[in-house]
Amino acid sequence: MIKPKDSLVEYPSDFPLKIFGEAKPGFAEAISKVVLVHAPDFDLASIEARSSSNAKYLSLTCTIRATSREQLDNLYRDLTSHPMVKMVL
Repeated sequence: MIKPKDSLVEYPSDFPLKIFGEAKPGFAEAISKVVLVHAPDFDLASIEARSSSNAKYLSLTCTIRATSREQLDNLYRDLTSHPMVKMVL
């Protein structure tokens, strides 16, 4: 476990996550559900969406209010294991 003094992030803080996946129906809704599990106060209206140049992929930027390293690790783990997600930054 990483001690708070050894973390590069100060908590609580706004933390952007960029989630990439194929531009398929339901992608944004599925990602929203995962994010809300770990950040119940996340404002869905704040999601920024961008399509790739050929519109095959979609990136969603979700900025959450991160409260701990554990929260971020669990969210990242759930997002990266989701079948619709290609990559999370």
